[in-house]
Amino acid sequence: MRLSPRRLAVYCVAFLFAILVNFAVPRLMPGSPVDSMIAQLGPRATPAAIEAIRARFGAIEKPVLEQFVDYVVGLAHFDLGVSVKYYPQTVTEVLGRSLGWTAFLVTTAIVFSLCIGVSLGAIAAWRRGGRFDTIITPFSVVMIAVPPVIIALATLFFFGVTLRLLPVGYAYDPNLDPGLNFTFFGSVFLHAIMPVLTLSPYLIGEFQTTMRSSMISVLGEDYVTMGRAKGLTETAVMFSYAARNAMLPVMTNLALMLGAVFGGSIVTEIVFNYPGLGLTLYTASVARDYPVIQGQLLLMTLATLGANLLVDIIYGIVDPRVRESAA
Repeated sequence: MRLSPRRLAVYCVAFLFAILVNFAVPRLMPGSPVDSMIAQLGPRATPAAIEAIRARFGAIEKPVLEQFVDYVVGLAHFDLGVSVKYYPQTVTEVLGRSLGWTAFLVTTAIVFSLCIGVSLGAIAAWRRGGRFDTIITPFSVVMIAVPPVIIALATLFFFGVTLRLLPVGYAYDPNLDPGLNFTFFGSVFLHAIMPVLTLSPYLIGEFQTTMRSSMISVLGEDYVTMGRAKGLTETAVMFSYAARNAMLPVMTNLALMLGAVFGGSIVTEIVFNYPGLGLTLYTASVARDYPVIQGQLLLMTLATLGANLLVDIIYGIVDPRVRESAA
């Protein structure tokens, strides 16, 4: 499907605005990276050490306009700069080390929640007004409203501290060497259970309510009636005819929720000390590491815009009406 020029222009404007916001947000925090590094030296902050730090990272304290120009020029050359906290590592190296863990965590939570939320929403709509619907739908609203930090702390206390069933931190057992073996993968799976359980309630609630509303609107369509007239089972009609066509709004909602999922992953990774982008953003914020914060926010922006773009393309392929309006 070919996107309309107007739609592409919207994405370009959103990206340019995100660049400006990503640059401005770190600089709204009090203090500076250089002052933070000097403070961390403590008694070792000799005049020579201070001079060396200012000589290496003095560009961060240049006038804001010059910093912005350097930032844009760096982006044009795919250069996100050098990390202040993790010097001499580049921002790309720092974020690349964390990106895989966050992608694994978020993808697992989305797939898990999508399967459960869509199924619950479809059944609730099919049995609208019944006991199942009157229990599940209000409970989904509650799950949406509960902050991730509350779920994270409750999960950590119950499964990790009280019952001691699951590890309380890290992405895998620190005593293991990463490798392509079942022991390592099993450790990764165990350490991901509580973070995934923390991210899932909000997603399940959103998917359930969206799927229920969308499916109710299609139950009266002719193709659902025809499916029943063919003598198909209720399960076949519910999932093959009604649920399949009700999935489009769910896909749109998924793209819109991605920003909230990243926000929840930040809290989750901090609570469980999970080495993803959220924990990296937190440590970079404490150290006033402008380059890493900028790169992290830019990465989250690109992920959100990319997801919306992908949904637009899929929407046009699945729904001919959208394809015709974009032509």
